[in-house]
Amino acid sequence: MPSPASSPRSVGEGPSRASTSDDDSSLDPDDIYHILQTRRRRDVLRYLRTTDDPVLLSDLAEQVAAWEHETTVENLHSDQRQRVYISLYQSHLPKLDTRGIIDYDKDRGTITSTDLTPQFDPYLAGVEESDSDDPWPYRYAGTVGCSGLLLAVTASGLVSVPWLAVSILTVLAFAVVTAVHVYSASVET
Repeated sequence: MPSPASSPRSVGEGPSRASTSDDDSSLDPDDIYHILQTRRRRDVLRYLRTTDDPVLLSDLAEQVAAWEHETTVENLHSDQRQRVYISLYQSHLPKLDTRGIIDYDKDRGTITSTDLTPQFDPYLAGVEESDSDDPWPYRYAGTVGCSGLLLAVTASGLVSVPWLAVSILTVLAFAVVTAVHVYSASVET
């Protein structure tokens, strides 16, 4: 099997490896960011981080579709699988293969990591964690809800509170939540 560096390319695809120097063991940062700008390519690399064995395209497409639809592979619809499969087959996997990031055997439907694949690990660290694990959006939403409730009861006349006090309480609530958020983020790092 020819190496990705010697595989044929279409006109206008550019070099098969991101690095144009004699050392093909690293990728150009611009190329890394270009590859990572698409969620499906990030998901492919994320999936490949879990195994050193060749991966079947059908298994990869199912898992990527499950992540996109925030469900399990078993609960996917065939059209959800198919859309991801076609996108990976026609676009994303050939692009990763052309740049030498993966070995993609289209005929067999297998994908294998290369020596360049681990270079994406620092950029993908934490991608496995779900956004729902982050409590801060809920805390801000709670602050918005409480502030909205205070504004509603004040505007309806159920509670007689001066508008200046309502404004100050609303701003103060957001200031406190933001300060605690900033402080907790600085303690974690």
